[in-house]
Amino acid sequence: LGPCLKMAAPESEACAAMERSVRQRVPPLLTDLYHFTMAYAYWRSGRHDEPAAFELFFRDNPFGGGFSLFAGLHDCLLFLKHFSFSEEDVQYLRSVLPGCTDPAFFCYLRSLDCSQVTLRSVPEGQTVFARVPLVQVSGPLAVVQLLETSLLCLVNYASLVCSNAARFRLAAGPRLRLLELGLRRAQGPDGGLTASRYSHIGGFDVSSNVLAGCVFGIPVSGTMAHSFVTSFSSLEQVQPRTLSPARGGRDPVDLVTLSLAWRGRICVVLGVEPGQAWLGELAAFLSYAVAFPDQFLAVIDTYSVHSSGLVNFCAVALALCELHYRPLGVRLDSGDICRQSVEVRRVFRVCSEEFAVPSLLSLSIVGTNNITEDNLRQLSHTENEIDVVGVGTHLVTCTLQPSLGCVYKLVEVSGRPRMKLSEDPEKSTLPGRKSVYRLYSPEGHPFVDLLCLWGEGPPQSGLGLRCHPLGGGQGVLTVTPTRVEELLQDCFTQGQVTQPLPTVAQLRERVQVSVNALHPRHTQLSAPDTYTVAVSERLHALITECTSCNSTAGHTDSLPS
Repeated sequence: LGPCLKMAAPESEACAAMERSVRQRVPPLLTDLYHFTMAYAYWRSGRHDEPAAFELFFRDNPFGGGFSLFAGLHDCLLFLKHFSFSEEDVQYLRSVLPGCTDPAFFCYLRSLDCSQVTLRSVPEGQTVFARVPLVQVSGPLAVVQLLETSLLCLVNYASLVCSNAARFRLAAGPRLRLLELGLRRAQGPDGGLTASRYSHIGGFDVSSNVLAGCVFGIPVSGTMAHSFVTSFSSLEQVQPRTLSPARGGRDPVDLVTLSLAWRGRICVVLGVEPGQAWLGELAAFLSYAVAFPDQFLAVIDTYSVHSSGLVNFCAVALALCELHYRPLGVRLDSGDICRQSVEVRRVFRVCSEEFAVPSLLSLSIVGTNNITEDNLRQLSHTENEIDVVGVGTHLVTCTLQPSLGCVYKLVEVSGRPRMKLSEDPEKSTLPGRKSVYRLYSPEGHPFVDLLCLWGEGPPQSGLGLRCHPLGGGQGVLTVTPTRVEELLQDCFTQGQVTQPLPTVAQLRERVQVSVNALHPRHTQLSAPDTYTVAVSERLHALITECTSCNSTAGHTDSLPS
């Protein structure tokens, strides 16, 4: 995709860098103040150590799509591993909490960690659906309450941008290579880093973000900007002018003279007046080619693609080929890039045939003109010769939907289920700790995610079961899975991460496997079918009982044990 395409630091270095990054970016004070006021009230009432469970989920699939991807677990686990309040943290909290706060509470905060916290989670990179618990956190009530905002912050955007990247990949199809270049458009440095990381996991091939390559171990790439081209005005600025042949055995060759000779021949073949091609642009291309003779990829729309950029590129490319180097290609960044790509490819073929240089046939064409998901979908229906697409703004800012809307809700205290009953039915929660099972069809596609109460027997392959789809309208379903997969897995217990943390490459592969496993009617980008999320008969009975208790008694004391 361009010069300096490199993998980042070795895996062990990348892991250490990521752990440092989480500790620096997500200290325990990265939360909302009301968590500390609630924790104090729990502590004052003697309830702070009561066992409790919260579940994290979202209410609607993003972008009007049929699925989402779960991301951010890696950082959540590292956050829990290092969760503790420093003396400086506690001193700051003394200054912002009311003066009547008991000083002993601050000693309590100073002693806190996550050694009594358990986290169960869907595997990171897995496809997920609305209302399904992605993360379940259990432990002392005050502690698991304090974790809420930090965990939401780590999951919300990571999952959203990863899902957005997966949609871009589906729109692009398997042939196109995708380049993420959204750092300058992102919401701040941390947003830019997160976008680069999870865009790669979601299906993008490389990033322009150098720090993301260093910290997360993803490949990075870059070429040149229009400013580089416009900074040159004369061939006298090309220094050095000479380049040694790739295979050695000859003295350095004056690349300027050689390229000018090729340019004259190209203009004759293409019927272009030599005076129309800017010499400053040629000087820029020559200077770049001298610096990167094996990775020469130029932006050719600074002035005119047909009469200047393409002519100057071909002149330098043919000169490099004569010296046994292999130029990479061109970038188009304005206008109708589909139409331009067809013309560019035609010229490459003409020059390849006219001058007997077959390597010109393998040159890449990169398109980077404010690309949207719709643009990518249109590519498959429009004649074009684009090999690589660069996406920035509409990827990292998630233009179609700025937030996934994950929530973190209390589902159990001291073994008793808890349920939020709202005047808005969409904001009601499902009571009790749960297990989640993915049911597969005979064709190998997931077709139901089943929510069961914790401790309830799992569904069995080959046996029919009755369940109640969420959202209403479907009545009771009877389904027979051919395979059953338990989604929530123990990931953190007694202060330790209990699952190996997958690499970025492993997460990227998991994403592709999980998306490809879905039926096409759930992955289509427009008007997908709704994936079924259902509750077991026991959970449905509990929901009915909790709703009835609330409507008759009006007190959560009436909720069943």
